[in-house]
Amino acid sequence: MADNLKGIRLLITKLLAVFHAQDLNFHLKITSKVPAERGMGSSAATAVAIVRVFFNLFETPLTRARLLSLANIEEQITHGNPSGLDTATASSDAPIWFIRNQVNEQIDFNLSTPTLVIADSGIKGKTSEAVSLVRTNLTDMPEDARPLIDQLGQIAKSARNALATSDEVLLGQLMNQSQTNLAKLGVSTATLDRFCAIASQNGALGAKLTGSGLGGCMISIAKNQVDAQRIATALRTAGATQTWIQSFANYDYSTGETHDNLVK
Repeated sequence: MADNLKGIRLLITKLLAVFHAQDLNFHLKITSKVPAERGMGSSAATAVAIVRVFFNLFETPLTRARLLSLANIEEQITHGNPSGLDTATASSDAPIWFIRNQVNEQIDFNLSTPTLVIADSGIKGKTSEAVSLVRTNLTDMPEDARPLIDQLGQIAKSARNALATSDEVLLGQLMNQSQTNLAKLGVSTATLDRFCAIASQNGALGAKLTGSGLGGCMISIAKNQVDAQRIATALRTAGATQTWIQSFANYDYSTGETHDNLVK
């Protein structure tokens, strides 16, 4: 495998060792619509799928703890020092509340009417650079960076309540506040800032970057499908390489199944 697939190669090597099947002949085909290096958890989703398919192949029970431990083998290679958030999210049937090494639990999610609009900036995210930048800001300018990060923590807690109470207006406001703080921390880009502004100008309740920043995707929330289509069209006109629309109304969090595909 190429160097950019080193994490997957090591994960497969580990899985073959787990099942004492180093000489196994097999064909593995990976099909994914999740864009890579865009802050969408593509590598984590791939790692989770590979672990599950090997355990299915060998008809072996798989606990969630072991799934996360094995999937993180790939993530450690790809991201260096991952928090575990991506694998925890990609492997969950419902939205989760995650605090590194402390909490990983499902949360109440009662949005039904709003619709999510995602836009790809066409620029690869730079996780390691973004993390390094924030760390540098904390070291060199703690009086500026620390309050912004603390506020992001409070925004996350408020967003959890907004999701539970179906307060999409508050959720949108919190997304905007989060984007403002992320931009001040230096992890947004001119393109992401522009996409957020365009989404808001076309009726979005809120918009922010997703993932580590310095590229990747922007997410926004719309009141309904009509607004979502208008936002997506405006974003593509502005240069988004791809957009997706997902209605929360058609997602069954009890089964983890969606009843319609992401609409381009």
